[in-house]
Amino acid sequence: MAVVAGSSVPEDARHAENTLDWLLRLNPDADDALQIAALGHDIERALEDRKVNQADFPDYDGFKAAHARNSAEILRDIMQDCGVPEDLASEVYSLVCRHETGGDLRVDLIKDADSISFFEVNLPLYYKRHSRKEVLRRCVWGYRRLSERMQQVAQTLSYDKAELNALLKEAIRKA
Repeated sequence: MAVVAGSSVPEDARHAENTLDWLLRLNPDADDALQIAALGHDIERALEDRKVNQADFPDYDGFKAAHARNSAEILRDIMQDCGVPEDLASEVYSLVCRHETGGDLRVDLIKDADSISFFEVNLPLYYKRHSRKEVLRRCVWGYRRLSERMQQVAQTLSYDKAELNALLKEAIRKA
């Protein structure tokens, strides 16, 4: 968590904690691998020298896949340095590698927790750093990756800024 807390992206530490909170709401019995993956899924954003840059990719999905792999590799390195058992490190690596795309019940929990946390925690600060067009694009992308259950949760979110509420509603319509 200390690595994520050092991120230059102001919401990263809160997003990591909130992703874990959502994971535990979705599965109160989540094991260590799921919990570590939830906390560390975006760790690469905290390390400027190992950060993947969106501009280096022709599409957003390619960027997100590289981001996920890079975060997984960083976490695996940290776990190896800390003497974490190989089976646990391998499971965390697999979960983080696939956290953007999902594919089975376990990784889908991480994807949903991460995705809803974007809307709950990241969106207001993301909005301050990006154009409305980019924020809308990101919201549509993020909403589409939510499970049906979590789409219903996203529909209940509300923000202090009317523009964010309108943007979320527009994203939901466009998704």
